[in-house]
Amino acid sequence: MGEIIKLLRVHQYIKNLFIFLPLLFSFSFTDTEVIRDTFFVFVLFSLLASSVYIFNDFLDINEDMAHPTKKNRPLACGSVTKKSAIFLILALSSASLALSFLLSKTLFGVLLLYFILNIFYSIKLKHIAILDIFIIASGFVLRLFAGSSVTDISLSMWIISMTFLLALFLALAKRRDDVLLSLDGQQTRKNIDGYNLEFVNASMVLMAGVVIVSYIMYTISAEVTARLGTEYLFLTSFFVILGILRYMQITFVEENSGSPTRVVIKDTFLKLTIFFWLLSFVGIIKLT
Repeated sequence: MGEIIKLLRVHQYIKNLFIFLPLLFSFSFTDTEVIRDTFFVFVLFSLLASSVYIFNDFLDINEDMAHPTKKNRPLACGSVTKKSAIFLILALSSASLALSFLLSKTLFGVLLLYFILNIFYSIKLKHIAILDIFIIASGFVLRLFAGSSVTDISLSMWIISMTFLLALFLALAKRRDDVLLSLDGQQTRKNIDGYNLEFVNASMVLMAGVVIVSYIMYTISAEVTARLGTEYLFLTSFFVILGILRYMQITFVEENSGSPTRVVIKDTFLKLTIFFWLLSFVGIIKLT
């Protein structure tokens, strides 16, 4: 069972917390029906994402066996059979899509698009440099649409653009880890020829700046200040800048950006920064 849970990559479910962002930015904290439906979407998306992870691992068995850490994945090390993996892919994806269809046709469409996009990503598109990170970032945007599909919460251009930009930043950090491995003679990805250290470093710095500027523009925009009733939201930019700089420190100084999910889970500095950003965001709106 432990190996099955490892195969499902339950730790990656932290990415699916983006599903709750429409709920957060709409401040629908007291609507129990909205909260319940959003949580149900989180579960369905997580099941579907796990089926995609397993499919990707199934295709990458040989590559993962040559990777210093991915060689310990259940399929790569042989602790889970290929037959079991195929069964889980079919069971998880079918259950998620079927239940989403019963809940909302819009949600079903979003999940189906995510599934199809990631199947093609696993088969071919992940080997096309630049396009691969754009598909990863698009997956985060689809999480937003999944979260809004059952809540009647409309997504603003700000939340969509900032989510996409932040996801690009994180995807580039992950690719940087692959580039470093290739420099050490461990080329574990076919598309790594489309990247080098100079390009990834410059792209990360560019995206970091764009994310920060976009967030500041969001906090001071007339639309947001009028809707949320405060002009002090820009103060939360302190934690956004702090978080971006800490992640860049982890990437450039500590050279430990192979898994953004594990970075966020394990790094106390980042967790505290996210917590205080959330606390300041909600506190400013509630107190002003």
